[in-house]
Amino acid sequence: MKSALQSAAFLLLAVFSAAAQTSDRPQAANELQGIGIDQRLNAQIPLDAQFHDEAGRDVRLGDYFGRKPVILALVYYRCTMLCSYILSGMVSGLRPLAFRAGRDFEVVAISIDPSESPQLAAAKRDNYAHSYSPRAGPEGWHFLTGTEPNIRAVADAVGFHYRYDPETKVFLHASGIMVTTPAGRVARYFYGVEFTPKDLKLGLVEASGNRIGSPVDQILLLCYHYDPAKGKYSAAVINLLRFSAGLVLLILVVALTILFRRDGRLARAGIREATNS
Repeated sequence: MKSALQSAAFLLLAVFSAAAQTSDRPQAANELQGIGIDQRLNAQIPLDAQFHDEAGRDVRLGDYFGRKPVILALVYYRCTMLCSYILSGMVSGLRPLAFRAGRDFEVVAISIDPSESPQLAAAKRDNYAHSYSPRAGPEGWHFLTGTEPNIRAVADAVGFHYRYDPETKVFLHASGIMVTTPAGRVARYFYGVEFTPKDLKLGLVEASGNRIGSPVDQILLLCYHYDPAKGKYSAAVINLLRFSAGLVLLILVVALTILFRRDGRLARAGIREATNS
């Protein structure tokens, strides 16, 4: 809930700041109409969409899919406010994880501004990759630019609604990131500008089909469930109680087994002593 409120606050602040630059704007709240994120879980991302990588090379979006889950962020690189918070929040949430970018998952950022250049994308990629890990380099981090039709194709597929305001020269959009399967299907949405390591870890584990993560992570998935309305994982009380009851039962069985075996050994020892005497 906190992240959702922060997201709305940042978006409203961006709109009102932009509106304040003009003298006779209508109500700034009207600018938010049609802006948001519609969850389209299991939707297929258009992997044949064409983009440019940080070196200006032509690439297919599908080049970054196939083997690992992918974290997808729709932002624009000249944005100094909301987008910076989204990307910084994502980095902060990923940094504590044992999973590593490039090895366990990929990060793909796509600029929603078709006028932005690969050079700008490269600078942003290097900045956030260095913030994530100064020693690891940019492996696993991909900041793409492209044309309006290709950008729209991806945005429409994941339900990301944005609009360019020519008067203020800003893109109006909501804040959030998506986690997709290696095949490019949308698995999870996370809203706001702060993303907890727990949510990102569980989202990546589920999106990978349990191919990454430890047995402990698998147990955590039994105790938490994804809440689409909140865009985060919440404790599943019933599952947690079942797990706790099962754990208590297992402990009791082990304890009783140990006691029975000890009593058996003592009984046998007593019989031998009685026989010997």
